[in-house]
Amino acid sequence: MTQEDRRDEETIPTPSLWPAGFAVGVACALVGLVVSVTILVLGLVVSLIFGVLWVTDSSRRASAPAAEPVAAEEPHAEEPHAEEYGRAAFLTTATIGLGAVIGAAVSLPSLGFAVLPSFVGDAVESHNVDLGPISNFPEGTYMIATYMEDPKQGEVSRRTAFIRNNGFTDSGVPSFTALFSRCVHLGCPVQPNGPIDEASLKDVSGVELRSVLAASFGCPCHGGQYDSEGNRTAGPPVRSLDRYEFSIKNGNLVLGRLFSVGNVEGTGAKAQISKYYKAFPGVHVDGPERFLYPIPTPGSR
Repeated sequence: MTQEDRRDEETIPTPSLWPAGFAVGVACALVGLVVSVTILVLGLVVSLIFGVLWVTDSSRRASAPAAEPVAAEEPHAEEPHAEEYGRAAFLTTATIGLGAVIGAAVSLPSLGFAVLPSFVGDAVESHNVDLGPISNFPEGTYMIATYMEDPKQGEVSRRTAFIRNNGFTDSGVPSFTALFSRCVHLGCPVQPNGPIDEASLKDVSGVELRSVLAASFGCPCHGGQYDSEGNRTAGPPVRSLDRYEFSIKNGNLVLGRLFSVGNVEGTGAKAQISKYYKAFPGVHVDGPERFLYPIPTPGSR
C-alpha cells in the first residue's frame, strides 16, 4: 500500500450506524401513533438516543485532527485538505439540521391534525340531562326518552335513549340501564323490537317518555341486532351499544356522558359491564382487533 493510499484511508470517515437507528426509532414512533402508546414512547426514546449519538459523532468527526502530512510527496498539501474537510463537515451537519427543522415544520402540523383527535376526542361539550323523577320509570320496563341535549342548539341536539329501571342492587343503590340509540356500526338510529305504547306518552320538562315492550333492538340501515342488554347478536356492529353514565339527584334520574361497551355479562342490576372510553362507530374497543384501530377516543357525546 502506498503512502497516498494510506493517507486517503485516514481522511475518509468510516460509515456510521446512528442514522439507521434514528430512522428505525422514527418509524416505530409513527407506527405507535396508530397502534399503541407503548410503541410510540419506545420509538421516541430510540430516536432520541440515536439522534444524540449521531450529532455527537458528527461533531467529533468534524473536530478530529487531520492526518500527518507526508513530507516526501506532498509537503504542503495536508493543511488545505484538513481545512476543507472541516468546512465540509460543518456544511453537511448544518444542512441536515436545517432539513430536519423544515421537515418538522411541514410534517408536525399535519400529524397533529391527523392524530390528535384520536387522543383528545371530538371536543363536544357534555351536558347532564335531567329526565325527571325515577317514579316515571316502572321497574323492568324500557322507556324511550327523547330530549334535547342542549336546548340552546335546538333540534340538532335532540337525542334518544332507552332507559330501563332495574330496581336496586344488592347494596341498595338504584340501578338503571341507559342505552344510546345509535348503532355502533355506522351511527344509524336503533329502534326497539317491540310495540310502543303511544298512550303512555309523558312530557316532563321537555323530556318525552314512552314505554315500549323491547326484548331486543335493531338497526334498520344495515341489519345490526342487539339483545335487551345492548349486546350485539347479529349483523355488522363491532361491539355492544354505547351507554350513558347516570346519577340520582333529588330523586331525579340524570344522564351523564356516554361510554363504550365491549360486552355485558348478566342482566339488569347484576350485569357486569366492560366499560371503555367513548369510541366512534365501527371502532373495536376489545379483542385483538383493537390494535388495528386508533386509540378509543374519550369523546363526550
